Formats: sequence, C-alpha cells, structure tokens
Amino acid sequence: MQYFTADTHFFHERLLGVSEFAPRPFLTVEDMNETIIRNWNKRVNQNDVVYHLGDIAILHTRPEKNALEQIFEVLRQLNGRLILIKGNHDSRALFKYLAQHNYQVNNHPKFEFHDVGVLIKMNHRQYYLTHYPMMLGIVKQIINLHGHIHHYAVPVKENINVGVDTPEVDYLAQKPPFGTPFSQVEVEKMVEQKAIDFAKRQ
Repeated sequence: MQYFTADTHFFHERLLGVSEFAPRPFLTVEDMNETIIRNWNKRVNQNDVVYHLGDIAILHTRPEKNALEQIFEVLRQLNGRLILIKGNHDSRALFKYLAQHNYQVNNHPKFEFHDVGVLIKMNHRQYYLTHYPMMLGIVKQIINLHGHIHHYAVPVKENINVGVDTPEVDYLAQKPPFGTPFSQVEVEKMVEQKAIDFAKRQ
C-alpha cells in the first residue's frame, strides 16, 4: 500500500498549544511525537510505502549530531519505507545522516531521498508529489499533492494538501486520527470531493 503525509514537524515546540500557524493540542513534543508514531503505525505496516512530502522535524539541539540522532530514532519507529521529499525545514545534513544510517526493510532501503518531487500514477491519474504547492496550470489528470501550508488549502481543485494539519481532511466522511498518513483511497476521495465543491461554486 501507498500512503501520503507531510509536515510532521517532530520536536517542533513552537507548534504546541496556541500557535498562529499550525496549533497542535499537545503539552509536550514527546506527547506530539508519540501520538504521530502511534497513529502512523496503527495504519502503516512494514511492507507499505509512505511518501513524506517534507518538513520531517525541527530540532535545534547542539551539537547538531545529537539532533540528527534523535530525529533518526523517531523515524526508525515508523512502520514502512519512507520516500522523503525535501521540505524547507529539512536540512542537507539530515538527509546525509539518514543516508549514512540507511538500512534494509524487506530488501528495500528504509529511506529514499528526493530534492524536488516525485511523479507517480494511481488509477489513471498522475500525482506530482512536492513539498511546496505547485501551480501547474490547466493540465488534465495531474494532481499536485503537497504540504508546507499546514492548516491552509490552495484555492485550486487540482492541489491537495496532505499534511498532518490539512483542512482538506474535511472532505473525508471519517477523519483519520492526527498524524495518520492518508491512504490512496482517502487521497482520491479528497480529489473527488474538492472538485465537486469547486463545481458548486461556478
């Protein structure tokens, strides 16, 4: 199975409580991290692939190696293989550290790395997976899955925010628990419902 997520922001203290950008109802980063890990692993198994569309974690512990080790330990607890698309808060040092400590999961590397984006095909549509929302213009059957904007949505029906804070989860009849990566079925439902929503506005 394939899953999609973004903007986990593990360890990011400024998002706790009353944050203007992406308020999260946790008292500590440990509670936030554990909630995401728990909800992620309830859905994803070790044979699955999760596309993480950037902003994995923010941790400014010094020396930097200590921060990288802590982030790596969190990612080791997440089920599945992680295809990582670089976000604005993902350092080159983090990707380098993960590459140096990569390991095999069912004969595949745990981590795969992409600087800009990935193009995949699901059910007769192409999905361009990026961190930043992309304005692709009028293109048939191409949907941009992205993160970056947290609890905002791009007012374009071909752009779907799959971050953990996305308001587009409202297009689903049943909202998955916080931090749960979205399934292919849920992504397709968001695409379908957003198109219907926009058609009503014409």
